[in-house]
Amino acid sequence: MPNFAPVQLCNAVWCNVQCGRCEDQGGPRRQSGTGDKYREQEKRRPMMKSAAYKTGDRDDRAAVLVPFARSHLEGALKLSQEMSWPYRLEDWDVALQLGQGFVLERAGKVIGTAAWWPYGETHASAGMIIVAKTAQGRGYGARLMDALLTSARPRTIALNSTAEGQALYQRRGFVPIGVIHQHQGIPRGRHESPPGLVRPMAASDFEAIMRLDRDATGLERRQMLEKLLQSGDGYVLQRDGMSRGYAISRLFGRGHVIGPVVAETATDAQALIEAALARLGSVFVRIDTSATSQLGDWLEGIGLEQVGDATTMILGTPAPSGGPARVFAIPNQSFG
Repeated sequence: MPNFAPVQLCNAVWCNVQCGRCEDQGGPRRQSGTGDKYREQEKRRPMMKSAAYKTGDRDDRAAVLVPFARSHLEGALKLSQEMSWPYRLEDWDVALQLGQGFVLERAGKVIGTAAWWPYGETHASAGMIIVAKTAQGRGYGARLMDALLTSARPRTIALNSTAEGQALYQRRGFVPIGVIHQHQGIPRGRHESPPGLVRPMAASDFEAIMRLDRDATGLERRQMLEKLLQSGDGYVLQRDGMSRGYAISRLFGRGHVIGPVVAETATDAQALIEAALARLGSVFVRIDTSATSQLGDWLEGIGLEQVGDATTMILGTPAPSGGPARVFAIPNQSFG
């Protein structure tokens, strides 16, 4: 059998060939160009239904599916390091405190992870779906994803996927709704907080920030925002005595991430980001922003190059947003 170089399946899932056959069945991968007969068989093959997953569920490869617990954090960190993800142990810990998920273990070693984060009773985000390189091509990614869906549904679920991963999610009913651009680097030049417009966030601002976030996203993200502010710095944009936008900056990965950023206009979003950059100085910064945010050229101009992208996909009905504020940067691609 020929050796295939590993290809990233999504921002968290890896497989060897993007045929989609083994993700559900755990069978062998095929080489591209096998022929029309195989493609016709694939068209007729029914999509796998999500099944109920229980703690200790096994398959014939002795991989055990269990709830994601704190005891798995070190193994999850090693898994992300194998994939050259820049996550710190603290990033995994925060993710687990805010959400829940599953781990695949084999011989006591973590070989796969999947997590999801509830936003109220109607919506959620999903991510951190990883399968170890030595365990790829056996249907583990699909097994983790189906367990996640069984746990999180009937909530509407959003996630961010690379092009290679879209087939896995489309087979489960996800549809694309947007694109996220990942910008990062050490900012060039001097950055200053716009005087009289943006100020540091105070504890008394939190309820106003919650209303802004709810209007912009349609989601109930109180727990997440509280957690991010515990370890980060918040900024508020005020106009006419009213809070019109906010941003949070915190340690994450290789340096700092600025997000969420919620504002009414791209100009206001830039002002909030400038305030955060002014405090951070010359450090590594990452910002994940929508392709339609109108921030891309400006971010490139200050030294935060676009290094990747992801397709936002959703299973269910998107949350209605009231505006006029909208999201200009997300906290990370897993939280959405």
